[in-house]
Amino acid sequence: MPEGHTLHRLAHDLDRAFAGRLVRVGSPQGRFEDAARLLDGQSLESAESWGKHLFIAFPGERYVHVHLGLYGAFDVHHDLGDTGEVPAPVGQVRLRLVTADAGPTAYADLRGATTCELVTREQRDAVLARIGPDPLRLDQDPARAWERIRRSKGPVGGLLMDQSVLAGVGNVYRAELLFRHRIHPLRPGSTLRVGQWRAMWDDLVELMGEGVRTGRIDTVRPEHTPEAMGRPPRKDDHGGEVYVYRRTGQPCLVCGASVRTAVLQARNVFWCPRCQPTFRSRAVPC
Repeated sequence: MPEGHTLHRLAHDLDRAFAGRLVRVGSPQGRFEDAARLLDGQSLESAESWGKHLFIAFPGERYVHVHLGLYGAFDVHHDLGDTGEVPAPVGQVRLRLVTADAGPTAYADLRGATTCELVTREQRDAVLARIGPDPLRLDQDPARAWERIRRSKGPVGGLLMDQSVLAGVGNVYRAELLFRHRIHPLRPGSTLRVGQWRAMWDDLVELMGEGVRTGRIDTVRPEHTPEAMGRPPRKDDHGGEVYVYRRTGQPCLVCGASVRTAVLQARNVFWCPRCQPTFRSRAVPC
């Protein structure tokens, strides 16, 4: 499932291609056809992301609400030029946007999303009220998430991916954040100190912001990069250099212990048993 930085990059791409321009809105697959007909030929005002939710604004305070889920993809093409040709849809395209005015041609295709619906401003605001603060938005208050975390006996590894607690964090950032702060994923949220949480929040702001800029998740510190350690670069579909995510059985880049994994709330979680001990143990110096 795409993490929050991917949605922020997508909103930026949609703005770059369509904001302030007339667009043709269609649903080749047919599942969004009635709503597309209401929007077709109007000006697309803007796109914004909140956590893992995307909202595309149209006149009259109407929004296309998209949640990509596990398998969704929204491909934006905005380098076709003034006379670029838009190809016929391929596959199950739920939503297609195409520029309909003078200027560079652009189009975007949405496939496989969990959610694609036309909503009002009130419905959009109701979605936002259900999710926690987003580290990628400057006006967010981490204290809202802390109030939920400090009262919970549930594992912090689960709380970080609970979108009603914290918006935008997925499996990669969850695993890497806990490693960087030497916290075991099964540690109860109520055992954290507020200073630990604020340090984690600040780290997320920086790490996810870098993800927006680069389009990949890199979480290792300079002294643990392939160049610094003389090791091969990581090869994985997700890209980026990480400490523990999808490194089960491999040596920890810090202490050499074998990375472990377990299932937590139906998702794999990864950690180093030496750098991230149980709450009653002490981590080795790193």
